[in-house]
Amino acid sequence: MIPHGFIHRLWARLPRPLDPLRSIKVKFGVVVVATACVAVVIVLWGYPLGFRARETLPVGVLISLIMMQLLAHGMTAPLREMTAAARAMARGDYSRRVRATSRDEVGELAQAFNRMAADLAEVDRQRREFVANVSHELRTPISALRAVLENVADGVTPATPDVLESALDQTERLGRLITQLLDLSRVEAGAATLDVTDIDVAAFVADVTAEAAAGRPDAVFESDITPGLRAAADRDRLHQIVANLLDNAARHGPDGRPVTVTARPFPGSPPGGLVLEVADEGPGIPPEERTRVFERFSRGSSVSSTSGPHTATPAGTPGGGTGLGLAIASWATDLHGGDITVLDTPRGCRIRVTIPPNTGDPT
Repeated sequence: MIPHGFIHRLWARLPRPLDPLRSIKVKFGVVVVATACVAVVIVLWGYPLGFRARETLPVGVLISLIMMQLLAHGMTAPLREMTAAARAMARGDYSRRVRATSRDEVGELAQAFNRMAADLAEVDRQRREFVANVSHELRTPISALRAVLENVADGVTPATPDVLESALDQTERLGRLITQLLDLSRVEAGAATLDVTDIDVAAFVADVTAEAAAGRPDAVFESDITPGLRAAADRDRLHQIVANLLDNAARHGPDGRPVTVTARPFPGSPPGGLVLEVADEGPGIPPEERTRVFERFSRGSSVSSTSGPHTATPAGTPGGGTGLGLAIASWATDLHGGDITVLDTPRGCRIRVTIPPNTGDPT
């Protein structure tokens, strides 16, 4: 007995002679004309041989039906494949694709279906990575905090200021992760809005770098701001951008080497735009990974500097990032209608953020 799957695969590989035609209406017309012509030819062929129409007509109709099946196969096969692929997707299998060789409307639908399947597969991959990494990131500080508290409670470790500071560090780390997750939830919900104000860029950068220096006392921060520069932007969102870039740069840059913040006016007019760059002297980000560096929980195989998510430091270890910082910076930049990119630089990593003018009326 021939397996049903073998018959299905053999049927799927049959040639599709009507694929070059660009319209399904033309294909229907070709099928109708071809089958009618075959029936007429069979009837006419039977007359010289002494066969009557009532004898040759059923044969002609049968042959016409067979030809119709062969010609129409290529028209309906993508629809059957899409149905099977959709059922597989409902079971969580996003690997199925449709043979899209036709150039008509059904072929365009098959190509769109394949793109949708690829997008869904990528979303499912990111979702699985997101859950796995969030679980890991949450478990690490909680486990460390629990160990410290258990040791203090059992009397193994005295409650010295250093021990309590260690517990406080884990609590702050957990709080930062939760804050970042809440920010990303607002991204998904589309609930974030901009409150555009007029910002003194030099004073703003000084405040953010002071906060970064307080969190990382061993890091060195330098700034180069155009005198009198002002920008029209949302202060909180701009703070997210700069703070995350500084944090990633300080984490992955070499000890004792400065992290530099530069800010210039957006080229052209009207005023209010901003071009801001954060640079460090770390290993940098490989060109092939620069498009993925702003993805949530993206992990790279090579060491990078300002990249945060692309780091050789394992997630959850001291100095390791959550992999959310640059994703939030990218989201906040997009809210301003701007652009964030990794620049080519001979040494280290340099990330540029451009915020165009007229993002809103400053209040």
